[in-house]
Amino acid sequence: MFNAYAVENEALVRIDTTPDAVPANVKWVDLLQPVQGEDKLLEKCLGIEIPTREEMLEIEPSSRLYVDHGVRYMTATLLCNTELGAPKLTQISFVLSPTRLITVRYDTPKPINLFLNRSQKPGSLQASPEAIMTGLLDTIVDRIADILERVGEEIEQASSRIFSGGHGARGASETFQDVLQTLGTKGELVSKARESLVSINRLVLFLATEIEGSKVSKEVRALLKSQSRDAESLTQHCDSLAAKITFLLDAVLGLIGIEQNNIVKIFAVLSVVFMPPTLVGTIYGMNFKAMPELGWDFGYPMALILMILSGVVPYWWFRKKGWL
Repeated sequence: MFNAYAVENEALVRIDTTPDAVPANVKWVDLLQPVQGEDKLLEKCLGIEIPTREEMLEIEPSSRLYVDHGVRYMTATLLCNTELGAPKLTQISFVLSPTRLITVRYDTPKPINLFLNRSQKPGSLQASPEAIMTGLLDTIVDRIADILERVGEEIEQASSRIFSGGHGARGASETFQDVLQTLGTKGELVSKARESLVSINRLVLFLATEIEGSKVSKEVRALLKSQSRDAESLTQHCDSLAAKITFLLDAVLGLIGIEQNNIVKIFAVLSVVFMPPTLVGTIYGMNFKAMPELGWDFGYPMALILMILSGVVPYWWFRKKGWL
């Protein structure tokens, strides 16, 4: 999908055009899942090389952040599909020339739509490619901050469920299973958010270095510095959340171990309690001729009383010691 935007009255305006005829007033070209030949037409029209999907997946910094013939090529990793419960990482390439910004992507992260909606209001955007890009990056960082804030609240709720002591009618086992699943999914989300923030911070530092000494406005420079600080701070926050998730996982596993030990202890105590009565019943069930108790009139009641006492005494002893 090919989208072209111009800036009028300091607001984004969509321009109806084609990749082979991009007007000079277009400041932002957005390629979403470009069809076969669409990127080639744009390359021929603008004289700028468009990164392929294979090039966008490169992980080494030299392939993600570089300058070629005065055009800056930057690829970042973004979070996607967080609201659908299946977060994933996707790549977006920023091709920044002196006259326009080109973005290439194969997914639709929510910050892109948020930026489009926000930038269509008059007076919200400067008419420069650098301003458009920094506006996009600012929306992306804000979105990750919102996600981490929500994750932090959910982790606090999970912590309360773990240490509150009341696990509801379903029992501790099902509660711990739910908490383990929650912590696992949130841990994965935090890990992906951290990877995205590290990628964005590298891009911002690269762009800030590249535009140093150029005619870029002070607002754009200040915004880049703020984004770098925010990305670094959020990365540290991710580390804090990851450490807390690890602690809660260890706590849940420890509580599960304690619960299982209690169950095993109950079975062990029951086996000890019923062992003496079983022994008594087994002895008097052998039916040997030389067993004088078999001829007693009160032999049967005595055996029952002996079995009861042999079971009650160990139980009383365990209760006294606090083992039950």
